[in-house]
Amino acid sequence: MAEYKLNDYIELVNKKLDEYIEIQYPQDVFKSMKYTVTLPGKRLRPIMCLETCRMLGGNIQDAIPTACAIEMLHAQTLIHDDLPCMDNDDYRRGKPTNHKVFGDAIATLAGDALLTFAPQIITKHSKNLSAATVLKILNEFFEYGGAYGVIAGQVVDIESEKALSNGVQTSHEKFAKTLNYIHTHKTADLFKLSMKTGAIIAGADDKLQMAEDFAQNLGVAFQICDDILDETSTFEEMGKTLGKDKAAGKLTYTALYGLEKSREDLNNLIDQCFKILENANLKSEIFEQILNSIKSKGNK
Repeated sequence: MAEYKLNDYIELVNKKLDEYIEIQYPQDVFKSMKYTVTLPGKRLRPIMCLETCRMLGGNIQDAIPTACAIEMLHAQTLIHDDLPCMDNDDYRRGKPTNHKVFGDAIATLAGDALLTFAPQIITKHSKNLSAATVLKILNEFFEYGGAYGVIAGQVVDIESEKALSNGVQTSHEKFAKTLNYIHTHKTADLFKLSMKTGAIIAGADDKLQMAEDFAQNLGVAFQICDDILDETSTFEEMGKTLGKDKAAGKLTYTALYGLEKSREDLNNLIDQCFKILENANLKSEIFEQILNSIKSKGNK
Protein backbone atom coordinates (compact mmCIF):
# COMPACT_ATOMS: atom_id res chain seq x y z
CA MET A 1 0.00 0.00 0.00
CA ALA A 2 1.18 3.52 -0.79
CA GLU A 3 2.30 5.54 2.20
CA TYR A 4 0.37 8.65 3.16
CA LYS A 5 1.77 11.81 4.72
CA LEU A 6 0.26 13.32 7.87
CA ASN A 7 -1.32 16.18 5.95
CA ASP A 8 -2.84 13.72 3.45
CA TYR A 9 -4.59 11.92 6.28
CA ILE A 10 -5.73 15.17 7.92
CA GLU A 11 -7.21 16.49 4.65
CA LEU A 12 -8.95 13.18 3.98
CA VAL A 13 -10.46 12.99 7.47
CA ASN A 14 -11.56 16.65 7.42
CA LYS A 15 -13.28 16.17 4.07
CA LYS A 16 -15.19 13.09 5.21
CA LEU A 17 -16.17 14.58 8.58
CA ASP A 18 -17.67 17.54 6.74
CA GLU A 19 -19.59 15.18 4.44
CA TYR A 20 -20.84 12.88 7.18
CA ILE A 21 -22.43 15.59 9.37
CA GLU A 22 -25.12 17.34 7.34
CA ILE A 23 -26.94 20.27 8.93
CA GLN A 24 -30.64 19.39 9.06
CA TYR A 25 -33.64 19.92 11.31
CA PRO A 26 -33.31 20.51 14.25
CA GLN A 27 -30.39 22.59 13.06
CA ASP A 28 -28.97 23.69 16.41
CA VAL A 29 -27.95 20.19 17.50
CA PHE A 30 -26.32 19.35 14.16
CA LYS A 31 -24.51 22.69 14.11
CA SER A 32 -23.31 22.03 17.66
CA MET A 33 -22.14 18.51 16.75
CA LYS A 34 -20.33 19.73 13.65
CA TYR A 35 -18.77 22.71 15.46
CA THR A 36 -16.60 20.62 17.78
CA VAL A 37 -16.04 17.70 15.39
CA THR A 38 -14.64 20.02 12.70
CA LEU A 39 -12.58 22.33 14.94
CA PRO A 40 -9.02 22.42 13.53
CA GLY A 41 -7.01 19.65 15.16
CA LYS A 42 -4.28 17.04 14.75
CA ARG A 43 -6.83 14.27 13.99
CA LEU A 44 -4.50 11.96 15.88
CA ARG A 45 -6.98 9.17 16.61
CA PRO A 46 -8.38 8.78 13.08
CA ILE A 47 -4.84 8.97 11.70
CA MET A 48 -3.81 6.15 14.04
CA CYS A 49 -6.72 4.04 12.79
CA LEU A 50 -5.95 4.68 9.12
CA GLU A 51 -2.19 4.22 9.46
CA THR A 52 -2.54 1.00 11.47
CA CYS A 53 -4.80 -0.35 8.74
CA ARG A 54 -2.30 0.65 6.04
CA MET A 55 0.72 -0.57 7.99
CA LEU A 56 -0.87 -4.01 8.41
CA GLY A 57 -1.78 -4.37 4.75
CA GLY A 58 -5.37 -3.12 4.70
CA ASN A 59 -7.13 -0.62 2.45
CA ILE A 60 -7.48 2.75 4.21
CA GLN A 61 -10.65 3.52 2.25
CA ASP A 62 -12.33 0.72 4.21
CA ALA A 63 -11.20 2.33 7.48
CA ILE A 64 -12.38 5.90 6.80
CA PRO A 65 -15.89 5.54 8.33
CA THR A 66 -14.48 3.99 11.51
CA ALA A 67 -11.68 6.57 11.73
CA CYS A 68 -14.18 9.42 11.44
CA ALA A 69 -16.53 7.80 13.95
CA ILE A 70 -13.68 7.68 16.47
CA GLU A 71 -13.01 11.39 15.92
CA MET A 72 -16.72 12.04 16.57
CA LEU A 73 -16.50 10.01 19.78
CA HIS A 74 -13.44 12.01 20.80
CA ALA A 75 -15.31 15.26 20.08
CA GLN A 76 -18.17 14.05 22.28
CA THR A 77 -15.77 13.56 25.19
CA LEU A 78 -14.41 17.09 24.67
CA ILE A 79 -17.87 18.68 24.58
CA HIS A 80 -18.89 17.04 27.84
CA ASP A 81 -15.47 17.47 29.46
CA ASP A 82 -15.63 21.25 28.88
CA LEU A 83 -19.10 21.68 30.45
CA PRO A 84 -19.45 23.79 33.63
CA CYS A 85 -20.40 20.67 35.60
CA MET A 86 -17.06 19.08 34.70
CA ASP A 87 -13.88 21.01 33.79
CA ASN A 88 -15.72 24.27 33.00
CA ASP A 89 -13.42 25.35 30.14
CA ASP A 90 -14.06 28.37 27.93
CA TYR A 91 -11.67 27.51 25.09
CA ARG A 92 -10.84 24.42 23.03
CA ARG A 93 -8.28 24.51 20.20
CA GLY A 94 -8.21 28.28 20.38
CA LYS A 95 -11.99 28.65 19.91
CA PRO A 96 -14.86 29.07 22.41
CA THR A 97 -16.00 25.72 23.79
CA ASN A 98 -19.25 24.22 22.55
CA HIS A 99 -21.42 25.29 25.47
CA LYS A 100 -20.10 28.85 25.17
CA VAL A 101 -21.45 28.97 21.61
CA PHE A 102 -24.62 26.88 21.84
CA GLY A 103 -25.46 26.86 25.56
CA ASP A 104 -25.20 24.06 28.11
CA ALA A 105 -28.36 22.21 27.05
CA ILE A 106 -27.63 21.98 23.31
CA ALA A 107 -23.97 21.15 23.99
CA THR A 108 -25.01 18.29 26.29
CA LEU A 109 -27.48 16.99 23.70
CA ALA A 110 -24.90 17.32 20.89
CA GLY A 111 -22.52 15.16 22.90
CA ASP A 112 -25.29 12.63 23.50
CA ALA A 113 -26.16 12.66 19.80
CA LEU A 114 -22.57 11.98 18.75
CA LEU A 115 -22.48 8.85 20.91
CA THR A 116 -25.08 7.22 18.67
CA PHE A 117 -24.38 9.12 15.45
CA ALA A 118 -20.76 7.92 15.32
CA PRO A 119 -21.45 4.16 15.23
CA GLN A 120 -24.17 4.82 12.64
CA ILE A 121 -21.43 6.18 10.38
CA ILE A 122 -19.65 2.82 10.70
CA THR A 123 -22.73 0.75 9.92
CA LYS A 124 -23.95 2.97 7.06
CA HIS A 125 -20.69 3.57 5.23
CA SER A 126 -18.52 0.46 5.74
CA LYS A 127 -19.78 -1.05 2.50
CA ASN A 128 -16.79 -3.31 1.82
CA LEU A 129 -16.63 -4.88 5.28
CA SER A 130 -18.43 -8.06 6.29
CA ALA A 131 -21.12 -7.99 8.94
CA ALA A 132 -18.80 -9.96 11.24
CA THR A 133 -16.05 -7.37 10.85
CA VAL A 134 -18.43 -4.47 11.48
CA LEU A 135 -19.67 -6.21 14.62
CA LYS A 136 -16.08 -6.61 15.86
CA ILE A 137 -15.47 -2.90 15.25
CA LEU A 138 -18.66 -1.90 17.09
CA ASN A 139 -17.79 -4.13 20.06
CA GLU A 140 -14.44 -2.31 20.39
CA PHE A 141 -16.19 1.06 19.95
CA PHE A 142 -18.69 0.42 22.74
CA GLU A 143 -16.06 -1.14 25.04
CA TYR A 144 -13.58 1.73 24.86
CA GLY A 145 -16.13 4.52 24.40
CA GLY A 146 -18.47 3.47 27.19
CA ALA A 147 -18.74 2.81 30.90
CA TYR A 148 -15.72 0.48 30.93
CA GLY A 149 -13.56 2.88 28.95
CA VAL A 150 -13.29 6.64 28.52
CA ILE A 151 -16.31 7.37 30.74
CA ALA A 152 -14.76 5.37 33.60
CA GLY A 153 -11.58 7.41 33.21
CA GLN A 154 -13.53 10.67 33.38
CA VAL A 155 -15.42 9.56 36.49
CA VAL A 156 -12.23 8.65 38.38
CA ASP A 157 -10.60 11.88 37.18
CA ILE A 158 -13.44 13.88 38.75
CA GLU A 159 -13.39 11.81 41.95
CA SER A 160 -9.63 12.18 42.34
CA GLU A 161 -9.95 15.95 42.06
CA LYS A 162 -12.38 15.92 44.98
CA ALA A 163 -10.00 13.76 47.01
CA LEU A 164 -7.07 16.12 46.51
CA SER A 165 -9.01 19.35 47.00
CA ASN A 166 -10.60 17.98 50.18
CA GLY A 167 -7.22 16.97 51.55
CA VAL A 168 -8.01 13.26 51.70
CA GLN A 169 -5.06 11.33 53.09
CA THR A 170 -4.00 8.76 50.51
CA SER A 171 -0.71 6.95 50.00
CA HIS A 172 1.54 7.88 47.09
CA GLU A 173 1.19 4.31 45.82
CA LYS A 174 -2.61 4.57 45.72
CA PHE A 175 -2.48 7.92 43.96
CA ALA A 176 -0.07 6.41 41.40
CA LYS A 177 -2.47 3.52 40.78
CA THR A 178 -5.42 5.91 40.40
CA LEU A 179 -3.46 8.13 38.01
CA ASN A 180 -2.56 5.15 35.85
CA TYR A 181 -6.26 4.19 35.75
CA ILE A 182 -7.21 7.71 34.64
CA HIS A 183 -4.53 7.88 31.93
CA THR A 184 -5.35 4.38 30.71
CA HIS A 185 -9.07 4.95 30.35
CA LYS A 186 -9.43 8.68 29.73
CA THR A 187 -6.68 8.83 27.09
CA ALA A 188 -5.12 5.50 26.09
CA ASP A 189 -8.44 3.72 25.53
CA LEU A 190 -9.35 5.83 22.48
CA PHE A 191 -5.84 5.19 21.13
CA LYS A 192 -6.42 1.46 21.60
CA LEU A 193 -9.78 1.77 19.86
CA SER A 194 -8.12 3.52 16.93
CA MET A 195 -5.33 1.00 16.45
CA LYS A 196 -7.29 -2.16 17.19
CA THR A 197 -10.08 -1.26 14.77
CA GLY A 198 -7.45 -0.42 12.15
CA ALA A 199 -5.97 -3.89 12.64
CA ILE A 200 -9.40 -5.55 12.49
CA ILE A 201 -10.23 -3.78 9.20
CA ALA A 202 -6.87 -4.93 7.79
CA GLY A 203 -7.73 -8.52 8.78
CA ALA A 204 -4.74 -8.60 11.12
CA ASP A 205 -6.35 -10.00 14.27
CA ASP A 206 -3.00 -11.54 15.19
CA LYS A 207 -1.67 -7.99 15.69
CA LEU A 208 -4.37 -6.86 18.14
CA GLN A 209 -2.21 -7.37 21.25
CA MET A 210 0.66 -5.48 19.63
CA ALA A 211 -1.73 -2.62 18.78
CA GLU A 212 -3.10 -2.56 22.33
CA ASP A 213 0.37 -2.51 23.92
CA PHE A 214 1.61 0.23 21.59
CA ALA A 215 -1.50 2.34 22.16
CA GLN A 216 -1.29 1.96 25.94
CA ASN A 217 2.29 3.27 26.00
CA LEU A 218 1.53 6.02 23.50
CA GLY A 219 -1.63 7.09 25.32
CA VAL A 220 0.08 7.43 28.70
CA ALA A 221 3.02 9.25 27.07
CA PHE A 222 0.57 11.61 25.36
CA GLN A 223 -1.17 12.40 28.65
CA ILE A 224 2.12 12.93 30.50
CA CYS A 225 3.12 15.34 27.74
CA ASP A 226 -0.23 17.13 28.12
CA ASP A 227 0.31 17.43 31.89
CA ILE A 228 3.79 18.85 31.31
CA LEU A 229 2.51 21.36 28.76
CA ASP A 230 -0.24 22.45 31.15
CA GLU A 231 2.55 23.79 33.36
CA THR A 232 5.08 24.94 30.77
CA SER A 233 3.20 26.03 27.64
CA THR A 234 1.10 29.06 26.63
CA PHE A 235 -2.50 29.60 25.55
CA GLU A 236 -1.29 30.48 22.04
CA GLU A 237 0.49 27.13 21.73
CA MET A 238 -2.22 24.96 23.29
CA GLY A 239 -5.43 26.81 22.39
CA LYS A 240 -6.94 26.25 25.83
CA THR A 241 -6.77 27.69 29.34
CA LEU A 242 -3.67 26.41 31.12
CA GLY A 243 -2.86 25.88 34.79
CA LYS A 244 -6.45 24.94 35.72
CA ASP A 245 -5.51 21.39 36.71
CA LYS A 246 -2.93 22.65 39.18
CA ALA A 247 -5.25 25.32 40.56
CA ALA A 248 -7.99 22.72 41.08
CA GLY A 249 -5.64 20.33 42.87
CA LYS A 250 -6.17 17.78 40.14
CA LEU A 251 -4.27 14.50 40.11
CA THR A 252 -1.78 14.84 37.25
CA TYR A 253 1.55 13.21 36.43
CA THR A 254 3.50 16.41 37.13
CA ALA A 255 1.68 16.97 40.43
CA LEU A 256 2.55 13.47 41.60
CA TYR A 257 6.08 13.05 40.18
CA GLY A 258 7.41 16.49 39.25
CA LEU A 259 8.62 17.70 35.86
CA GLU A 260 11.96 15.88 35.79
CA LYS A 261 10.56 12.38 36.42
CA SER A 262 7.59 13.13 34.16
CA ARG A 263 9.95 13.82 31.28
CA GLU A 264 12.05 10.74 32.09
CA ASP A 265 8.99 8.48 32.11
CA LEU A 266 7.65 10.10 28.94
CA ASN A 267 10.91 9.34 27.13
CA ASN A 268 10.91 5.73 28.36
CA LEU A 269 7.35 5.19 27.11
CA ILE A 270 8.18 6.64 23.68
CA ASP A 271 11.25 4.38 23.47
CA GLN A 272 9.03 1.40 24.35
CA CYS A 273 6.70 2.30 21.47
CA PHE A 274 9.60 2.28 19.03
CA LYS A 275 10.67 -1.14 20.38
CA ILE A 276 7.16 -2.56 19.91
CA LEU A 277 7.17 -1.54 16.24
CA GLU A 278 10.69 -2.90 15.79
CA ASN A 279 9.86 -6.24 17.43
CA ALA A 280 6.79 -6.58 15.19
CA ASN A 281 8.95 -5.78 12.16
CA LEU A 282 6.70 -2.83 11.28
CA LYS A 283 7.71 0.46 9.74
CA SER A 284 5.66 3.65 9.78
CA GLU A 285 6.88 7.15 9.06
CA ILE A 286 3.58 8.49 10.44
CA PHE A 287 3.95 6.81 13.84
CA GLU A 288 7.59 7.84 13.99
CA GLN A 289 6.54 11.47 13.45
CA ILE A 290 3.84 11.21 16.12
CA LEU A 291 6.23 9.67 18.65
CA ASN A 292 9.01 12.18 17.97
CA SER A 293 6.57 15.08 18.17
CA ILE A 294 5.26 14.02 21.59
CA LYS A 295 8.80 13.50 22.86
CA SER A 296 9.93 16.90 21.56
CA LYS A 297 6.98 18.79 23.06
CA GLY A 298 7.38 17.13 26.45
CA ASN A 299 11.08 17.93 26.63
CA LYS A 300 10.98 21.63 25.72
